Amino acid sequence: MKERLKWAGPALLIAALAVAAYCLLAYESEYLWKVQELNLHLHTPLFLKQQMVTSGWLLTWLGTWFTEFFYHPWLGVTLLCLLWALLMAVLWRTFRVPLKWAVVLLVPVAALLVSDVDLGYWIYYLKLRGHFFAGTIGTTIAVASVWLYRLLPAKLYMRPLYMVLSTAVLYPLIGFYGLLATLLMAVLTWRLKDMTLTGRVVATAVGLLCIVFWPLYYYNYVFCQTGIQNIWWTGLPLFVIDKEYHAYYIPYYIIAVSLVAMAALYKHDREKAVSRPVVWAICQVALLAVLVYGVSRYWYRDYNFHKELRMVRCMESHDWEGILSEAAYNEDEPTRAIVMMKNLALFRLGRQGDEMYRYKTGAKDCSTPIHVSMTQVVGRSIYYNYGLLNYCHRWCLEDGVEYGWRAEYLKYLALCSLLNGEESEARKYFGLLRHTRYHGEWAERYERFLGHRDQLLADKEFEQIAHLMNGADLLGSDNTLVEKFLMTLFVNTSSDDKLYQEQSLLSALWMKDIQMFWPRFFQYAQSHVGQRMPTHFQEAAYLYGQLEHQVDISHMPFDKEVVQSYNDFMAFAQQCQGMSEAQMREVFYPRFGNTFYYEYFLVRGQKLY
Repeated sequence: MKERLKWAGPALLIAALAVAAYCLLAYESEYLWKVQELNLHLHTPLFLKQQMVTSGWLLTWLGTWFTEFFYHPWLGVTLLCLLWALLMAVLWRTFRVPLKWAVVLLVPVAALLVSDVDLGYWIYYLKLRGHFFAGTIGTTIAVASVWLYRLLPAKLYMRPLYMVLSTAVLYPLIGFYGLLATLLMAVLTWRLKDMTLTGRVVATAVGLLCIVFWPLYYYNYVFCQTGIQNIWWTGLPLFVIDKEYHAYYIPYYIIAVSLVAMAALYKHDREKAVSRPVVWAICQVALLAVLVYGVSRYWYRDYNFHKELRMVRCMESHDWEGILSEAAYNEDEPTRAIVMMKNLALFRLGRQGDEMYRYKTGAKDCSTPIHVSMTQVVGRSIYYNYGLLNYCHRWCLEDGVEYGWRAEYLKYLALCSLLNGEESEARKYFGLLRHTRYHGEWAERYERFLGHRDQLLADKEFEQIAHLMNGADLLGSDNTLVEKFLMTLFVNTSSDDKLYQEQSLLSALWMKDIQMFWPRFFQYAQSHVGQRMPTHFQEAAYLYGQLEHQVDISHMPFDKEVVQSYNDFMAFAQQCQGMSEAQMREVFYPRFGNTFYYEYFLVRGQKLY
């Protein structure tokens, strides 16, 4: 019975991987899909050469290759879990971890899982390509190198010589993880029985010298694109924007410490039966509980972040009704990105003037310690769909230079070039996307419009964008405030295009500026003679007419519901005198939250980003 208990550990490892896979697929499918959209691996020799300009290049090349498979989240998760299984097998063989204590092998895997799922909005800012797989691949190669070190004979100083060779080869390939492998060899040296004291001292000294020497050598003579302060950390993500966010390095500290502990506790003895099953079981359960708590505690779970991802996925597939389905149900105050995507969907469906205020609005800050700009989250998509192609193009280029080229950037660059009639540039971007695993079909779908601009402008996907391109698209500065910039531009631009006039009037409602509203209102009314005026436009006109009496609204054909809603709002306001604005927002929302009256009087001070 005792002999059989040791096999409970491996069974537990398999179960843990199955649970991790289930959680990733159940809760993070849209997140994983977005990660691969923000990834780029070109199947060309040039792409490989471009990775080889800095140490750790093998991690970025393999990492971006594996990340492609998140296009089908189930496939990417399967590969990730298989790599974790391989890592645990290599750890077990290298450090001879007893099977009865196999749960210890979950420690570095749990840390690697956290390093992937604790990012949140960092996925838009991380510069390390292939991050999701880089840590797992680097750790596995490093430990496999230590395994080979342990198998070498101690005579003729073969192990110190191997240290020199291993560091020289692994550092340019896997960066930091190559140095970690050398450190593990130096620690393991003191646990190997076939080495003398002199041999151990020599091996340790050689290992430490290699950790210092080889990064400096490659920095001075091979890789010149890495700052000297970072040469020992290449292959690790840098969590730096305005400052360095040290908390995100904790999983990597845990990985390093756990591996050093395994090396320091290495024993050559064979497996022994479990002598105290109860104590063994308690220790296993306690360690597992700590790991489960740690993973769940640092797993990034933000309602708005995941809703944004689902809405972005709908937007990329032109599923406007899907966006509205997401916007219709909110457990939390939405971010401005959520509100903007909802408004875009309503505009594309021709319903914004009637339904814009039927959805919950807000301006909640992104739940992250870093400053998030909307240009990173949805800015490119918003600019593109509102016809400001130069701004979409500009942010794709700037972010490509700053954060590295990504499939999403190339797609929008291709679409902007296609709509602008720059067909040679579009062919270039389509050609690049053809060298990816999954985006070639996307490129083929749009390449059919090359040389057929009439078909392009008549296509349902591009028709509305083409209408909005009739306005000014002169490149200037938006100060990263996408929403304010767009609304200000539309409200200050006059156009004969009916769809553009509608967006200008909607922007006037957003501005809540009476003087800006009337010119856009009358322009819209004159071009839509005989058509029903959308509800929110009527509400704004009736409200402004009652407030300032600068425009005679007595002959305007307002819907009875609009007039009645205004009268009810004002009567209820009289009953609520003495309440604070916050209290009024709460009591007014059930009856009037779907009106412009509520928006005008009670929605103030929304934060833009």
